[in-house]
Order: sequence, then structure tokens, then C-alpha cells
Amino acid sequence: QLTQRDAEFAVKTMLDAMSDALARGHRIEIRGFGSFSISRRPPRVGRNPRSGEQVVIPERLVPHFKAGKALREAVDEAPRAGADRPA
Repeated sequence: QLTQRDAEFAVKTMLDAMSDALARGHRIEIRGFGSFSISRRPPRVGRNPRSGEQVVIPERLVPHFKAGKALREAVDEAPRAGADRPA
């Protein structure tokens, strides 16, 4: 019963709230779907692929998603694309 504009606003509002919560370091759990949290990537030394020069990559905080049991089971039971074709 929502207009497309109202639905877009509701989804954007929810995603903005989730982004803000993750930025503050909170964990978000959606029952039956999964959970979002922040993971720390430690600093490391990488290489520039063009020059081969060593580059220091700083520590980063990155979002991490872990699928819930219901989502994993639903995906596992879904028909696979190309499953009926011989290899």
C-alpha cells in the first residue's frame, strides 16, 4: 500500500540508521537474516603491482556480514543455475 517514493524513503532511512550504528561501533542483528558488525584489518605491507615497490597499508575498520541460519538454509535449498546442464 506504499507508494514507490514512500518505500524508497523507508529503505533509505533504515539503511542510514544501520550505517550510523555501524559507524558508532554497534553490532546489528536481523533475526532470520544475519548480523552486521565491524572487523579490524591490521596494518600490513603490500606491493605496488606496477613498480613492485613496498607500500604500507594502514589499519582499517571494515563492515562484516554473517548470514543467519535461516538465510544460509534458504540459499542452500534454492535451485542452482545451470544444475540441469551436464558438465
